Order: sequence, then C-alpha cells, then structure tokens
Amino acid sequence: MTTTGGEPAAWLQTRLGSIHHDDSLNVMGRCPDCSVDMVLTSPPFALTRKKDYGNEQEDAYLEWFRSFAVEFRRILKEDGSLVIDLGGAWKPGIPVRSLYHFKLLIMLCEEYGFHLAQEFYWWNPSKLPTPAEWVNIRRVRVKDAVNTVWWLAKSPWPRASNRRVLQPYSDSMKGLLSTGYKAKLRPSGHDISEKFARDNGASIPPNLIAVANTESNSRYLRYCAENDIRAHPARFPAALPEYFLRLATDPGDLVMDPFGGSCVTGEVAERLQRKWICVELEEEYLRGAKGRFDATQSSFWPRKGKRSPDEGYYRIPHPAMLWDDGETERLPEDGGRKRPKAVRQ
Repeated sequence: MTTTGGEPAAWLQTRLGSIHHDDSLNVMGRCPDCSVDMVLTSPPFALTRKKDYGNEQEDAYLEWFRSFAVEFRRILKEDGSLVIDLGGAWKPGIPVRSLYHFKLLIMLCEEYGFHLAQEFYWWNPSKLPTPAEWVNIRRVRVKDAVNTVWWLAKSPWPRASNRRVLQPYSDSMKGLLSTGYKAKLRPSGHDISEKFARDNGASIPPNLIAVANTESNSRYLRYCAENDIRAHPARFPAALPEYFLRLATDPGDLVMDPFGGSCVTGEVAERLQRKWICVELEEEYLRGAKGRFDATQSSFWPRKGKRSPDEGYYRIPHPAMLWDDGETERLPEDGGRKRPKAVRQ
C-alpha cells in the first residue's frame, strides 16, 4: 500500500506514532538528516544458534551492523541519543564468552564517531539459569542474567537529566538523614562533605537497572493467544525503554525503534507523549503489536501511581551468605571438560 505521494503508508498509525512493515534501512532512508531525538532498540543478538527472529551470526555481526550505524548517525540530532540493548553470547561448544557486543561498541565509537555517554547493565532477576550445559550440568559457570545497554550520542553532551529517573532512598540512607552524618574522608580518599547529608527527596540511581522480564499472563500474550498470533520471543520489559525515554527525551520528541518487534518502545512512547516510529520485518509480530494500541485493550497500559517499596525492590544476597570455613569439594582438574555422568545439584 502506498500513499498518494508514492511513499509506503504506515502499517499502523496512532495519534503520536506509526508502525512500518519494512526494512528499517528503507524507513530511515526516508528520514531527514538530524530529525530523530532518540534511536532506542534491541537489535537481534549475535547468538551462536539461529533464532526465528533473524539474529545474525557472530562472525558477520559487525559487518551487518555497519549500514545501520551510518543511518543512526545521519538521522540523529546533534544532542540526541542512541540506546542499544544487547545480550551477550557464548562461543559454540565451549564455556567462553563472545566479545561481539564490546567490539560493536568500539566500532561505533572509533569508526562512526559516537560517544559512549554511559554503559548500563540490565539485570533480569527472573532470568533462567542458562546456558544449562555450563551452569546446571557441568557447574563451571554462573547464571548469565545481565544485558549490556550502550547509551551513545553524536555529541559528548546529549540532552539528559537524572532527575527524571530518581529512586527512593535506601533504609541506611534514611537512617543517615535522620540521625545526621559527620563529614569525613573515606578510606578511598573521597572527601564526603556535609552536602551528602542533605535530603533531596530521592536518590540518584546507579547504572544497574533491575527489571524482571516476566509476563507469563500479560495482556499482550493473551491478545496473541486469543487471535492465534505468534508472540515475539525476545521482548524487553516496558520499564527498560521507559527509563531511557524519561532520562534523555522530552514530550513531543521523536523516538525510533528500527527493530520494533512487538513495538514495546512505541507503546511506552505513546503513553509518555513522545512521537515514535517502529519498524519490523515480520508481519506476524506486528499483528500482535497492534493489540498494544487497540482502544479496547486498556489493560496493556501500566496502572498510574507510584509503586510501593515492597514491590519496587529486588534484593541481591551477599555472596558470602552460604560460605563456610572450607570448600566442600575440589575443583575439577579438567575445568569441566568432561561431562558428568549424573547431574548433581
């Protein structure tokens, strides 16, 4: 379907945004220079096994990404941001990590002129213990539960404010504020002044984002099931794009997700009053995305209001909680090369 001007029409149009069933290089090619405030996306990862959503193999990943890097830099405004969520990968057949996502970061900075504003780590507390071979069976690695999120920009000074993403004070900080804090030099040599004890109402967050990716009975999945639609298998939780949209865009800004999938980015942008464009090659995923913007599907939208402390915190145990005076068994001499005959918990 085309418009009267000859350009392809949007697959779906909303009040603030549009979904396009197209190659994102084509869609970006129609965007004017310096017209987008943020490119926010989770591209296909360079996994060692081919997935049904079209991930590229590790050895070809950087070359495949180059054409996108060119367009990202061209369409972004000088003070805009590029946010890329990337999961890591393991090398085939051995318990060794790929370096592809680090190589991609270096390529974007050194070859395409992007600046690394900051690296973030998305910790998914609900992540299953994978890869099972190395984690559950041979027990030579720990659970891989963190994605890297690169926040890049054309300028060293992208628009941003951490006041948009403040978090509640910890109990220990509340105690310091109530009892008072004596300014002193820390063991690290950092001089903490009396300003540290000022109550600013909330805390500046770290670059670790803790969001569980659980939605086994979500409205999106129910919509897909009710309409016989294959759900996108690699959705990120809405809180992840929302964090960066709040941090580095204003209402009315234009946000693009070139690997839109089920269009979580568009859903969040619409709710936050940002203009948006999502692009996806697989039309079945767009059929599911359509439900996010169906006026009858109001339960897609998160409830308003602040979360309670109990529902807003994920707690990480201290690593020494189960340590004792000695190790219970010797390390495997072969580093786990030989697969155990029986799996022992």
